[in-house]
Amino acid sequence: MYKLVRSIFFWFDAEAIHYFAMDAMRIICSVKVGREILSKMFKPASKETTIWNLKFTNPVGLAAGFDKNAKYLRELQALGFGFVEIGTVTPIGQKGNDKPRLFRLPADRALINRMGFNNDGVSLVVERLKQWKLDRDSFFPNARLIIGGNIGKNKVTLNEDAWKDYETCFVALFDWVDYFVVNVSSPNTPGLRDLQEKDSLRKILSHLQVLNKQHVQPKPLLLKIAPDLTQSQIDDVIDLAMEIELDGLVASNTTISREGLVTSVEQLNKIGAGGLSGKPLAKRSTEILKYIQQKTSGQLPVIASGGIFTQTDAKEKWNAGAQLVQVWTGFIYEGPGIVKKMLDK
Repeated sequence: MYKLVRSIFFWFDAEAIHYFAMDAMRIICSVKVGREILSKMFKPASKETTIWNLKFTNPVGLAAGFDKNAKYLRELQALGFGFVEIGTVTPIGQKGNDKPRLFRLPADRALINRMGFNNDGVSLVVERLKQWKLDRDSFFPNARLIIGGNIGKNKVTLNEDAWKDYETCFVALFDWVDYFVVNVSSPNTPGLRDLQEKDSLRKILSHLQVLNKQHVQPKPLLLKIAPDLTQSQIDDVIDLAMEIELDGLVASNTTISREGLVTSVEQLNKIGAGGLSGKPLAKRSTEILKYIQQKTSGQLPVIASGGIFTQTDAKEKWNAGAQLVQVWTGFIYEGPGIVKKMLDK
């Protein structure tokens, strides 16, 4: 059934149909019977996972970038996700890059995006999270959706001042999310990936850890890394993560590589710049995951992201040492039953 729906959806602009579909889902979930029907249809097998003293109803989550503004948490919980990472959130709302900025590569089961951290800004996102906290028990009284906060810097903020933007988002979101992910690895904000260098990272992450440890109950603090890092850069990230006691890594973000794609060079040139996600990222993200596990003897938890479409894909990540997995592009191609399919025997 979803294949037919997907074929129709793929006739339309990728970003526009994304919001159309989620707004339609919101209408369905606005009434109790709608939520109950969806939950019954898509509820996955129970597979509780506890990490960082957080109890996840299951280890399959939705990666940042899908629900940037915390508008669809009710709907995503109805579809069975164990956790949702909102954002990337910046201090001030911004429109992002010019449209079109989201493109499908069906032959490769992939997407290219150059969204550019479009979001409503941290203040509006916090207001939605406050309302979610008030409403969630009435929506889903027997299960709690874990919320991650993916934070970044505004496009106009100079890199030397980036730490201030991360602080602003961290402080504002602290009471409303369960864990944090620092995003310095998106390829769609000019100069952002320069912050992955060890000294720049130390400045941002060390400052956030100082703020974090001022709380009686600090929040898990993770870093999302790019798949395009060199071996020495990955080593630097791991060393820094261990040094400042990060709680984990997210591996990985989108790639700027176009190596090995079926889609024609002509079509890729027409699309232009952006981060590639989906099946082509599966091998590289698993390689990074395995390396992190080997390098740290499994002491640094990893949320695996990249090329996860099926139960087999998810098991590959879990077998490689991931504690949790996140989907995004897989959700687009596999449809609303993706979590159930991954977890049911």
